[in-house]
Amino acid sequence: MPNIGEEICGEYLKYILKCDFVSYNITHPDTQGEMDVIGIQLAQKAIYVCEVVTHTQGLEYVTKGKSNDYNVLKAKYERGITYAQKYFKDYQIRLMLWSPVVRVNTPKAKYNTMNELKRLQEDLPLDIEFVINFRYQQALDKLKAHAIKQTAMFTTPVMRMFQIEGNLQNHLEKLRKKGVEEYK
Repeated sequence: MPNIGEEICGEYLKYILKCDFVSYNITHPDTQGEMDVIGIQLAQKAIYVCEVVTHTQGLEYVTKGKSNDYNVLKAKYERGITYAQKYFKDYQIRLMLWSPVVRVNTPKAKYNTMNELKRLQEDLPLDIEFVINFRYQQALDKLKAHAIKQTAMFTTPVMRMFQIEGNLQNHLEKLRKKGVEEYK
């Protein structure tokens, strides 16, 4: 079962990027570890390999008391690339990192998450699309806008919540324009 961040990523792949299939927490049969979210576009022959880190205080993997974002993410993406190359030979592989909060430290900071992500980008054979900070908010906004337009009930909690929230906001705005106040 996906966590809330994985569900957000998966719904984005499904509704915004129009993936035909989305799957969560896929274990690689040849190695230990899992890929958080995979999305597949059949006609475009594209596979999205997504790592989702929903830490509200910032992206930070720690090993033996030290920040280890680079090594953890590199290993995860290498497994994902290997999986995609083996099982989706003719597909374009697209890597994504989803995290709502990635701290932007000062250049003199002892540990700088953004520098580690830049290093990761340089060392992997494929580009990573970073859906972090402002881009994460933009992704949420796109999902909300999509949800509001739909009249059928969504089956996932995230999209249903966006649908309810958006329709409530629209309804309340109409009431305000009519001068209707909340009953006390």
